[in-house]
Amino acid sequence: MIEPKILMANFLEWSSAPFHFSLNSLCHRLPENEAEQEGRTTDESSHSKNLVAVLQVVVKDSLRRFFYPNDEVDLQGVSWHQHKHIIAFISGTDQVIVHDYEDSEGKDSCTLTNESQRDVRVLEWRPNGGRMLSVACKGGICIWAASYTGNAASVRHGVASFLGTLSRGSGIRYTLVDFLRSHSNEQISALSWSPDGRYLASASYESSSFTVWDVAQGMGTPIRRGLGGISMLKWSPTGDYFFAAKFDGTFYLWETNTWTSEQWSSTSGFVKGAMWEPDGRMILLAFSESSTLGSIHFASKPPSLDAHLLPVDLPDMMMLTGSQGIEKIAWDDSGDRLAVSYKGGEELYRGLIAIYDTRRTPLVSASLIGFIRGPGDNPKPLAFSFHGKFKQGPLLSVCWSSGFCCTYPLIFRSHVLP
Repeated sequence: MIEPKILMANFLEWSSAPFHFSLNSLCHRLPENEAEQEGRTTDESSHSKNLVAVLQVVVKDSLRRFFYPNDEVDLQGVSWHQHKHIIAFISGTDQVIVHDYEDSEGKDSCTLTNESQRDVRVLEWRPNGGRMLSVACKGGICIWAASYTGNAASVRHGVASFLGTLSRGSGIRYTLVDFLRSHSNEQISALSWSPDGRYLASASYESSSFTVWDVAQGMGTPIRRGLGGISMLKWSPTGDYFFAAKFDGTFYLWETNTWTSEQWSSTSGFVKGAMWEPDGRMILLAFSESSTLGSIHFASKPPSLDAHLLPVDLPDMMMLTGSQGIEKIAWDDSGDRLAVSYKGGEELYRGLIAIYDTRRTPLVSASLIGFIRGPGDNPKPLAFSFHGKFKQGPLLSVCWSSGFCCTYPLIFRSHVLP
């Protein structure tokens, strides 16, 4: 059996052999003094379109604001833009940080705050919508859009405009262009965009219904199935299917042509993670009371709901870590890398993220490569997400309980940079 290793990512290559990763190049500690600002000089190479070069130079200074000086930073969500080198993450109860690596004028990160943006839980970039970000919070959804000199973002009629707080020197400003108000002032805890960016689905753990918003019109249509509160929503990459899970262990597969659904039930707890494969014909699920994943495969083309559920074993997960179940999962867009965090475990493995190599032939199989340990004291992964549009290989961004947000380049050997 291969001896387990703590995984460290190298800039130029990905390997199962142990190798070193410099935290200083890709991990950012949020300063304890919000007013702290340092003079910075940035070489012109930081403006290169090569994201790796940008990461090496710019990322060190990109996250410079800290909102809870005496406590751990509560980072609950992180999202890479689907088509651009832009990352957003929740930096506090009411605040979101955005860093745009494509903005040649923006050396600092941008902070989004507004009196309507309270108790932020989830965020997600709008597909095919330029630089537009949805932020789930108490009472509704904040929709932020980038504004440029001479080309301000359009605010929907009747919505008060608020310009987000910006770090010094940033070239792109974000404007709150809409606030989609939830029914009964519910806490929005789940979001998912349709792949064309026209519709946004939202839900709350306080309600058994979810809402599909026509964002351009600001109109929402509630849809209800079952009784339990909703834990998760996921639109398929092709838009043909929609997944909704509840805390009572039930989950629903919808076809979006006529919005017909099939109910499924789990005996392994409720769904804690769900990731579609790139072609939208299979969805990978993690359950709250199981160390085994499940994969649902559609037997026919859309809009058919005929499907079957198969187990996906995670080799060595229980034997090596002594974990008590899966906490979170993320699957990169290529379907080749799977990141898994887990509950509890032996002291050596506690708080780590397991990295798997995955294959679809067509059934899903996973092989353990190694682990990622975060910086700081007793770090635990609070949120993580892949940036799937980086052509050299997947980038995994992790927000740790120790107050760091780190990006790990999991570069394939076949994509070594020149």
